[in-house]
Amino acid sequence: MKAITTRQYGTPDVLTLEDIAQPNPKSKELLIKVSASAVTSGDARIRGLNVPFGFKFITRLLFGFNKPKQPVLGTVFSGVVAATGNEVTEFKEGDEVFGASNNFGSHAEYVVVPESGPIAIKPANCSFNEAAAIPFGALTSLKYLRDFCKIKAGEKILINGASGALGVYGVQLAKYFGAHVTGMCSTANVSLVKSLGADAVIDYTTTDFTKNGEAYDIIYDTVGKITFSQSKKSLTKNGRLLLAAAGLPQYFQVLSTSLFSKKKVIAGVAVFNKKDIAVIKELVSSGKLRSVIGKQFPLSETKEAHIYVDTGHKVGSAVITM
Repeated sequence: MKAITTRQYGTPDVLTLEDIAQPNPKSKELLIKVSASAVTSGDARIRGLNVPFGFKFITRLLFGFNKPKQPVLGTVFSGVVAATGNEVTEFKEGDEVFGASNNFGSHAEYVVVPESGPIAIKPANCSFNEAAAIPFGALTSLKYLRDFCKIKAGEKILINGASGALGVYGVQLAKYFGAHVTGMCSTANVSLVKSLGADAVIDYTTTDFTKNGEAYDIIYDTVGKITFSQSKKSLTKNGRLLLAAAGLPQYFQVLSTSLFSKKKVIAGVAVFNKKDIAVIKELVSSGKLRSVIGKQFPLSETKEAHIYVDTGHKVGSAVITM
């Protein structure tokens, strides 16, 4: 099968289109014929070892010290079940599915995933390309908003990076949870963020949110640009700065603010699971969550997709088509 491989860490130039062996599912696994995937910030970080400060060594330990242990990146997919292991009961050959792989591998024509993992039947109201654009940003923002900071109806939230892969779903999920949502993005994406349901939008190229006189219960920074000292005056008395990208200094602030401050810094690692992909599927099926695709690339142009992601100004998802 054709796959994009990463045999060393580095720039997008390390990515290569190769013919490799097709994987075989074990007894409790599914073989998925991939219809679409996406290049996420997670893929780009692993490829380039561009991880938050203090985490490079542990990233090497987990993912490969000198080169990636798993040469085929790709964390999300949509496609058709091509084969099942003999103990699989929930899915059958021919099922249209979408989800995430906790072991990468989806930048290829086929990927093997466990039946117990974050995989579900694809919503009927979205295409394969649209479905592949959803899991990374939606599952991450669901974990951060619902579980990490326990968002409540009526709270005011500011979402930085509201037009990115995490932000577009953060806006929609925060509205679903009943919050008053202010999105922050560049001029070109203001109309998109409004269309996703934001009650207000700040154009960061013309407006400094720290000087607008507003206070927020939650500031959700999806892109790692806002510091606690910068945001303090813009948080309510018991406000929370929610960081989707945090290094060791920020984790020390998580600890110190939990002990000594009413205003908190919150961070963590979003681990995807089956229960949450079912929640996302229901929200998509009921029209409460919609897919956002910035650009689409064929598998052979995955390098260009990584370059696009590396700009830091990706809109929604960078989808890879097979």
